Amino acid sequence: MQFDSFDSFDSFHYDVIVIGSGPGGEGAAIKAAKSGLKVAIVESELIGGNCTHQGTIPSKALRHAVSQFSFHAKYHDYSYPQMLENASHVINAQTELKTGFYKRNNVDMLHGFARFIDPHTICICSAHEEEQTKEQFKAKYFVIATGSRPYHPKDIDFNHPRILDSDSILHLNDNPKTISIYGAGVIGCEYASIFRTLKIRVNLINNRERLLSFLDNEIIDALSYHFREQGIRTHHNEHYDSIDANDNEVILKLKSNKIIKSDYLLFAQGRTGNTDQLGLDAIDIEANIRGSIEVNQNYQTIKHPHIYAVGDVVGYPSLASAAFDQGRFAATHIAEGKCTNHLIKDIPTGIYTLPEISSVGKTEQELTEEKIPYEVGHAFFKDLARAQISGKTAGMLKLIFHRETLQLLGIHCFGSQASEIIHIGQAIMSQKGKANTLMYFINTTFNYPTMAEAYRVAALNGLNRL
Repeated sequence: MQFDSFDSFDSFHYDVIVIGSGPGGEGAAIKAAKSGLKVAIVESELIGGNCTHQGTIPSKALRHAVSQFSFHAKYHDYSYPQMLENASHVINAQTELKTGFYKRNNVDMLHGFARFIDPHTICICSAHEEEQTKEQFKAKYFVIATGSRPYHPKDIDFNHPRILDSDSILHLNDNPKTISIYGAGVIGCEYASIFRTLKIRVNLINNRERLLSFLDNEIIDALSYHFREQGIRTHHNEHYDSIDANDNEVILKLKSNKIIKSDYLLFAQGRTGNTDQLGLDAIDIEANIRGSIEVNQNYQTIKHPHIYAVGDVVGYPSLASAAFDQGRFAATHIAEGKCTNHLIKDIPTGIYTLPEISSVGKTEQELTEEKIPYEVGHAFFKDLARAQISGKTAGMLKLIFHRETLQLLGIHCFGSQASEIIHIGQAIMSQKGKANTLMYFINTTFNYPTMAEAYRVAALNGLNRL
């Protein structure tokens, strides 16, 4: 193992200390422990990090509850706080599960805030009194996996109870009639969809010309149409001039001279890496303006190769699934001195609007720009028996493939279960050579009725276009 190169083991408390217990920290700690290393994980709050307690899990559990109750005849009697309550049991279950992982793999838990003293030493400070040093620990290696938090411009008062971010929105003990969402990225669109499904009036302010411009144009058009049909008021190419709140409302003044008033405002303009409290200046590591740390292909920091960083603190792709893999790769490199695995080239997107969106591979606009000859096949959910049975007929599956080789180039899905459906196509698209072919879906028998059958329908539709 790589750590055998150290002259002395006695001066170190651990082989690896992982800072943060979110997906990146979990992947690193468990992999390092299973490789025979002595591992500790530092967590200031509850096990699971922001992903479990502030981000992915609670927001998706909230979305699921809203989606389920929207089919109930009296769902309009349920308030937003009641919807939030449905997320609590999932969070508790995830916390217990992850705590069990660490116990079974003999990973020590160090509770508090970690701050670097020197390149091989951290101090653990109390979660309640950050400046009170409790203990110091030395390790041969460190993995920084502290995640991120919502970005806060200095000119906005986030201490006001009516001005929220994607963390505090999950603790709102009110059922608003109106809400403005500033920022129409993934988080903004997801919450716009959730609140509108609860019959709350939504103003969605987008800084750009279109929603989620990284998606295929046809999917963007479908989402925009669905938002209009739901009654979401979207303002494109807008920027705030000022945001003020009083006891009754939030007043959003835009640079276009528009004034939008609502009960609450959700500010959703990206995230900032949690690196400002790590004492990086003591070890001569500098984070950028959004709190991200520069790393090489093995997730080693440039200044100190024994200090790794994974997940949101390294920036793109800022996905829980990718963070877990990054943690495993970093721990593999620590244990073995090399890691031949890397993140896949085409990482699927999962956007949990109602209905949801998922895509992998190239968009039509990218292929047009690259002058690659392609054709498209569609399957509209309204024509699928399973969608008709479930009553979730909005949406489609879109396959983009090479006109000559029939190689799959891109898969885009809008509709119920999109984030699950996408992985079937992803598995075929990732095959080497001729194994990546549209013909797989034509020559394979799918269960009927299923949503997966959309692949056969879309493949036949595309083949008929040739």
